[in-house]
Amino acid sequence: MTTEPTPRTSLPVAGLSNGATGPTADAAPVRPSRTFYDEVGGHETFVRLVDAFYAGVAEDPVLKPMYPEEDLGPARWRLTAFLEQYWGGPTTYSEQRGHPRLRMRHAPYKVNPDARDRWLTHMRAAVDTLGLAPIQEATLWDYLERAAHSLLNTFED
Repeated sequence: MTTEPTPRTSLPVAGLSNGATGPTADAAPVRPSRTFYDEVGGHETFVRLVDAFYAGVAEDPVLKPMYPEEDLGPARWRLTAFLEQYWGGPTTYSEQRGHPRLRMRHAPYKVNPDARDRWLTHMRAAVDTLGLAPIQEATLWDYLERAAHSLLNTFED
């Protein structure tokens, strides 16, 4: 007499040594109870990051002209909402603007190595103001650095 295998109703959760299981592969995604967004301080941390970043951009002769709004307020909102969503916070960005499509949204602007490096300089200064734990800082910086490099769209001056 043969028996059929019992269908699996849950999958092991990575990193849990006690055999705990998570939802099945076809179940709707569940927001983790604690995200990077939560771990670094949530909304207030991302507001501080973006405010410090745009303080530098406002004085930058290469980057400032890339922002269509004079006061940078709308750009602040967009970056804050995007980063919050990316790191597991509210999904306001996609609800109001749709898919991020970063390369498409940056295509009208000349993002050359100089612009990228200036962006990274201001963002590095902003990250340094946060006082994050080293692993959190490294995680955030790794993403920001990769994102900046991915948006390069020309090598012309």
